[in-house]
Amino acid sequence: MSEKLLEIEGLKQYFPVAGTKNVVKAVDDVSFYINKGETFGLVGESGCGKTTTGRSILRLIEPTDGRIVYDGKVLFDGEKKIKADMMPYRRKMQIVFQDPYASLDPRMTVGDIVGEAIDIHHLCGSKKERYDRIIGLLEKVGLNSEHANRYPHEFSGGQRQRVGIARALAVDPEFIVCDEPVSALDVSIQAQVVNMFEDLQKELGLTYLFIAHDLSVVNHISDRIGVMYLGHLVEMAESEELIFHSAHPYTRSLISAVPVADPKTARASKRIILEGDVPSPVNPPSGCAFRTRCPYADELCSEKIPGFEEISKGHFCACHHRDRAQNGSKVSE
Repeated sequence: MSEKLLEIEGLKQYFPVAGTKNVVKAVDDVSFYINKGETFGLVGESGCGKTTTGRSILRLIEPTDGRIVYDGKVLFDGEKKIKADMMPYRRKMQIVFQDPYASLDPRMTVGDIVGEAIDIHHLCGSKKERYDRIIGLLEKVGLNSEHANRYPHEFSGGQRQRVGIARALAVDPEFIVCDEPVSALDVSIQAQVVNMFEDLQKELGLTYLFIAHDLSVVNHISDRIGVMYLGHLVEMAESEELIFHSAHPYTRSLISAVPVADPKTARASKRIILEGDVPSPVNPPSGCAFRTRCPYADELCSEKIPGFEEISKGHFCACHHRDRAQNGSKVSE
């Protein structure tokens, strides 16, 4: 049985709306776990709370409520008012940001950017050891010693993302939040970076939370996938199970939007187009958050929030009418 590295229980992240008593429920009662050495993918359209979930787990943003347990140690417990000192865990838990240029200090050389965490955690005893470690990290991500003295603006988007990955690896982490690390890159560069993540995982035994809105990329790299909508986790399963036996109508819509290379298959497949816009997280719908866009919604959906239930081994779904969606009923029904 796989050993759990990270456990998230009832995570909530609410932001107050200035000048009102309202709050934005960016993450609302999200629970999942990640095993050691596993890649857990988190997908959903923009604004669903994926990035906020990742940053809350690392406590870059202090959660509103919930429980975060890392390798058996409680890092945050809203109910018991526990907030562990995160400094020892900054070495173990790192993040690769979505925008490589915005996340790199333009006044620092690449060598200093990668070496900053090494200095903070006192990982090298001499300048030569520090230099050798920085060059080794750059080479590990496909750069070389000449790049150490350059500035971020002198690099392409793909190279800057490699610098960001080298920075995350500088402290020998166990767990990395990959916050849409390929969304700002060209397709050909995306493949290179995703393959590099896989190689690094095998070499270093890393565990990933891989956040993206591209389901095809997430399916390629992830062992299990969670689907988020309006701050809620609506479905979670192993990658193959989720792709071929999805139960939630939102998941099925995301899957239908994935481009297919074969023209015959593409023409034969039916695109599930959702109607309407994503509701405001300030004033979400009653009951099921997805009901305003769901083709199967009825009175029950407006009155009762669906439970996040296990429908088969390791496959969880929050939908009152998952049987209809899973059986492939027509959207117009």
